[in-house]
Amino acid sequence: MTDRLQDTVNVLVPTGALGAGVREADVDAGLAAGAHAIACDAGSTDSGPAYLATGRSKYSRDAIKSDLAILMRAQARSGLPLMIGSCGTSGCDAALNWTRDIALEIAMEHGLHPRIALLYSEQKPELLHARALAGDVSPLAPMSGNGAELFARCDHIVALMGPEPYMAALEAGADIVLGGRTTDTAVLAALPLLRGAGEGPAWHAGKIAECGGLCTVNTRDGGVMIRIGKDAFEVEPLNGANSCTTRTVSAHMLYENSDPFLLHEPGGILDVSKAKYEAVDGRTVRVSGSRFLRKPYTMKLEGASTGAFQTIMMVGIQDRAVLGELDRFLAQMHAHLVQRVSDTMGARAGAFDISLRPYGWNAVSGLPVASDAPKPVEIGLLFVATAATQELATQIAKTCNPLFFHMPLNRDTPLPSYAFPFSPAEIERGAVYEFELNHVVHVAHPLELVRTEFLEVGEVQHA
Repeated sequence: MTDRLQDTVNVLVPTGALGAGVREADVDAGLAAGAHAIACDAGSTDSGPAYLATGRSKYSRDAIKSDLAILMRAQARSGLPLMIGSCGTSGCDAALNWTRDIALEIAMEHGLHPRIALLYSEQKPELLHARALAGDVSPLAPMSGNGAELFARCDHIVALMGPEPYMAALEAGADIVLGGRTTDTAVLAALPLLRGAGEGPAWHAGKIAECGGLCTVNTRDGGVMIRIGKDAFEVEPLNGANSCTTRTVSAHMLYENSDPFLLHEPGGILDVSKAKYEAVDGRTVRVSGSRFLRKPYTMKLEGASTGAFQTIMMVGIQDRAVLGELDRFLAQMHAHLVQRVSDTMGARAGAFDISLRPYGWNAVSGLPVASDAPKPVEIGLLFVATAATQELATQIAKTCNPLFFHMPLNRDTPLPSYAFPFSPAEIERGAVYEFELNHVVHVAHPLELVRTEFLEVGEVQHA
C-alpha cells in the first residue's frame, strides 16, 4: 500500500508526557509534514496518589519549562493551536496554575503573545456529595456505594474531561489550551472531532498516540504524527529513522487497558474489535474499522488523601547463612521488631505497621519464592515504619534500629553488622497518600463541571 489518506486532520504528538523530553527537530519535522495542531498529555495516576493529594508535579519545573518552551515557540511560529492535558501530573487546580505560571514566564522571556485558555476540572467535595445523594455518582469496580462518605476525606478531587472543553476553547480563539485532568485520548482527539473527522478514528488515533513514541519500534525516539480522516487514520514517527509497524500500533490498545478491544471514554466506548491495521510503507500504519459507540456522558472521578507517616531504613545483607534461610530470617525479624516496639513504646506507639521488603528476593512481586530458587548473592532490606505522625514513625524506627542492623539468624551465633548506606540510618519519608475514589459522575453536558478562563498574555505583560 502506497497511497495516503486524503482530507485528514493532522495532530503532532511530540511526547508521551510533558516534562519527559521534547526534541525541537522532531517538532519542526512534524510542522513541515503538515500538522494542524500540537497536542500532548502531561499527567497520569501511574506514579501514585501523592501528586493529586499535594498538587505537586512529578516532573521538575526545569523539565516542564524546557519542553513547554519548545512547544510554545513552535506554536508562535506556526500559528497552530497547542493543547496540553492533565497539567502538572494530577490536573488539579494548583497543578494547572503552576503550569500556567511557567507558560507566562516563557511567554515573557521569548516575547510571545498567545491567548491561553485554562480548563479547570477540580471538584468541590460538597458538590459531589450532593450529586451522590441525588443518584448522579456511580462506583466502578471494585468500589461499592456512591462515595458520599469519601469526598470529605480527599485533599483534591478531579473529574476527567473529554474533548469538548478543548473544542470550545479552540472555537473561542485560544492559541494555547492548558487543561486540568483529562483523559489521555481526549486532548489528542479534540481538534479532529472539531473539524469533522470520524469519531472512531479520532478516538482510536488518540489512544494509539497518547504515549508519543511508545507505539513505534524505537519507543524512546521522539513522538508521532496522527492523520485522522472520516473512516481511518494513519500514524507515523516524527523521526525519519524510526518506524511504526502493525504490531507496535495494535499492541498499544493494551496499554493501561484490560480489554484489547474496548476503551471507555466520557460519552461513549471506543470499539476496535473490527479494526484493520495495514502497513502503508516501511514506517507508517493505517487503521480502519474503529467505531465510537455513544453512551450517557460520565466523567471519572479521582480523589486522593493524606494519611499516616513513614520512616524508612535500609541495610545490605550478604551473610550466606541468612540468605540461605531468608524467609525464616524475615519472619522472625518482623516478629521481634513488632514485639520490641510494643514492649518499649507501649500504647504511645498507637496503631503502627512495620514492613520488611527484601529487594533481590521478592520485594517487587511480594509473592512466595519457589523452594528450589537459587540463593541471592545479596539483598537490600528495606524497613518501613508507618504510624499516625512523623515523630512516632521515626521513634519506631529508632526503637527497631539495634535489631534491624544486628539480628542474627540464630540466637547462638555472634551478632552481625549488616551494611547500612546512610547515617543517620532513619530517613523520614513523610506522609502516606491514598486514592479514595473510583467512581464516575453523570453529567447532562460535557462542560457542566468544567470552568474555563482566558488569559491574554499581552495584557498580562503590559500590566
